Amino acid sequence: MSRPPGNLGPHRRGKTDRVSSRWVGAGDRDGGSVTIHLVDIDHVGIAVEDLESSVEHYRTMLGVEPVHRERVEDQGVDEVLFAVGSSFIQLLGAVGPDSPVGRSLATRGPGLHHVAYRVRDVAGALDDLSAHGARLVDRAPRPGSRNTLIAFVHPRSMGGVLVELVQTR
Repeated sequence: MSRPPGNLGPHRRGKTDRVSSRWVGAGDRDGGSVTIHLVDIDHVGIAVEDLESSVEHYRTMLGVEPVHRERVEDQGVDEVLFAVGSSFIQLLGAVGPDSPVGRSLATRGPGLHHVAYRVRDVAGALDDLSAHGARLVDRAPRPGSRNTLIAFVHPRSMGGVLVELVQTR
């Protein structure tokens, strides 16, 4: 099994052996590489308990202003985006406790939720990742905010990080 660069596992001595068991990635099936054509980091998603107070906190602490707000009903989330270079910081507030972000907040608390990469073709990226043994949350692209197509890759296939793939339309 290929091993990711650096230690992506827990930051405790004696626990690095868990890294390889949690990493399913490029080259696991046929020795080749996944070629999903990452374009950029689209955003870093951060789950927050109180969206409006978090927006004010980011304004005060980082000097950033919101550039986009949207409710994504089918995901049960309200989002606020702050532009940082060609990427965004995305604050995520759960619409309800049964939404994915609501469940994440209940089990993990606030903090980093996912990292999103911009790709040219989400469907093609999913096919390629699946062919290389990646565990997918979404088997097909679905509508995302900002008129995008998105799909998620399970953390077990990405060294413990929930990854979102984003295609602009």
